[in-house]
Amino acid sequence: MTAAPAELVVRVVGTTDPLAQPLFDDLAHEYGTRYGGTPEQVRQELERYPAEEFLAPHGVLLLLLEDGAAVAGGAYRRHSPGTAELKRIWTHPAHRRRGLARRVLQELEQRAVAAGYSRLHLTTGPRQPEAKHLYLTTGYRPLFDVAADPETIGPLAFEKELL
Repeated sequence: MTAAPAELVVRVVGTTDPLAQPLFDDLAHEYGTRYGGTPEQVRQELERYPAEEFLAPHGVLLLLLEDGAAVAGGAYRRHSPGTAELKRIWTHPAHRRRGLARRVLQELEQRAVAAGYSRLHLTTGPRQPEAKHLYLTTGYRPLFDVAADPETIGPLAFEKELL
């Protein structure tokens, strides 16, 4: 008999919460591998926004926990009046291909609407085809030529109107 999958719990955390450490560590490794730079340089980039920007009422950092461990997460911060910017969308490598990033996006979108945002904005890197695919298949409008070589574009910007 196969055990039932563990229930996912959504937890809002701060950027310095120990539960968020795997998110930042893995993103630093992933970005460093794809784009270059030392772990310290990448970590500095990940931490360039003040922690307060990811706190209510203008922002949030949330994690999906399974058996008490972070398996996926993401955040938003205020981008401009009425628009939030998605940041740090992440799925633990051992838990990919389970639809967790979609679940994170749904949670963030619902919370952004509840916080009064009517639009989401985000950028992803040109060497992250999985992210590009995720955003294209979840209703985000590309603000770039999708037929162009992503390496010639730089950061790939998307936006989505919220209902």
